[in-house]
Formats: sequence, structure tokens, C-alpha cells
Amino acid sequence: MASGLKNNNERDEVMEINIYNTKETMGKAAAEKAAEILKDAINRKGEANFVIATGASQFDFLENLVQISSIDWSKTTMFHLDEYVGLPENHPASFRKYLKDRFISKVHPGNFYFVKGDAPDPQQECERLNEIISQKEIDVSFVGIGENGHLAFNDPPADFDTEKPYIGVQLDEACRKQQLGEGWFKSLDDVPKRAISMSVKQIMKSKHIICTVPDKRKAQAVKDCFKGENISPDCPASILKKHENCFIFLDEQSSIYFK
Repeated sequence: MASGLKNNNERDEVMEINIYNTKETMGKAAAEKAAEILKDAINRKGEANFVIATGASQFDFLENLVQISSIDWSKTTMFHLDEYVGLPENHPASFRKYLKDRFISKVHPGNFYFVKGDAPDPQQECERLNEIISQKEIDVSFVGIGENGHLAFNDPPADFDTEKPYIGVQLDEACRKQQLGEGWFKSLDDVPKRAISMSVKQIMKSKHIICTVPDKRKAQAVKDCFKGENISPDCPASILKKHENCFIFLDEQSSIYFK
């Protein structure tokens, strides 16, 4: 059973928070909302453009999304949210590998644009992606948040001002420890210190945002970012409270501070 909490206070925050008993039911509900948005865009204009996140928090969402057969994926274009600098595509922690294995090989989007983290010049890679995405209206972004409140790889204090769609970022220790804790790397020294990330402003340009955040380890970040009125670069995902069509999906564990 979902609890729909809508934040409509004296600020212009309209973020909708939906709470589910399990992360499985949360993932299913988030996928159904994603399908609704994608199908509506395709019906209206013949195509849908979306941004997709990776990581352990997206497992249930993506598992459900790829099973929805009513989406005409051939009419979609996928943009990749972020990637480690210097990591080859065949590395177990590569987000490109993650997306190929868990998403692209199952639904076959019409077009997709990876962040090539092992490109010889990360800045040129950002510029390549910036040129492509600047020509597209993004219908929906699928995101999560980090244990440190990051949005994509925009760790605190995040840059809320840059207009560049993709930027190079430094990963803080809390972020890198999360990647180690999720089992993507064998040691902290193996976790890259730099990444290419979609910027906060580019994420906020999406017409819709679906943010899926399961598990107790994210509960404090959920509280810091989504409870109350504070919006701060020190809690990067708190900016989502200002988006007109943002839907947050939590499970019982990640929502403990909302009870």
C-alpha cells in the first residue's frame, strides 16, 4: 500500500512522495509510472527521450520496467546519467556494462548515448555529450540518490549553477565508500576518484523525474534531502523539491523518518 505525501507548502515545492511496504512493490509502482510517462510522450510526439541511472537502488525498478511490453522502445532515446573516469566498459563496476546487461539487451532502445568514462579526454567527452543532449527535450529522468545525498555523481556541495549538461566531478570519500559497500569494487583504492556526471541543472530540465530510493542505508539521506523545506548544495537531491513533476518512490526502510 502506498502512502502519497505531497509537499505543497508555502514554497513552490510540489514533489510527490510515495511509500511502499517493500522495495519490490516500490520498484513495480515506479516502473508503472515511468511507462505511463514514456507512452504518453510517444503518443504525443512520436518519440520519448529519457535519462537512466544505475546502481543497486535501481535493480527492482529496472527489473519491472523491462517487463512492460506496452512501451515501444524503438521510439525512445536513452541518455546515460554518469560514469567513472578511466574505467573500461568491461569492468564489473562499469555503468555501461550495467546498462547493457540489465536494460539495453532486454528492451533495445532506438538510440542510446553512453558516457564513455575511458575516453582519452574526459572534457572532450563532456562536450560531445553536451552537443547531443542540448538538441533534445528530456521527457523523464530515472534517478536515485546516494547515501551522502548526491544526485547522479554530484556530491556535496553540488554545483547548482553550471549550465553545462555533463561535467567532470571529483567523488568524495562517502560516495566512494558506498560503491565499495555495494560490492562493485574489491577495495577503496580501486574506486575511481573522478567521474563524468550529468549536472544538477540538466537533470532538473527533465519534464518529469522519477527518483527511486530503497533500503535503510539511504534513510538518513532521504530525511536530509526530502523532509522539511531546506534546499542546499550540501544535500544535493534536495533540489528535487523544486521540480514540478518529481515523483519519489521509497520503501519501508528508506522512509523510516517519515513515520
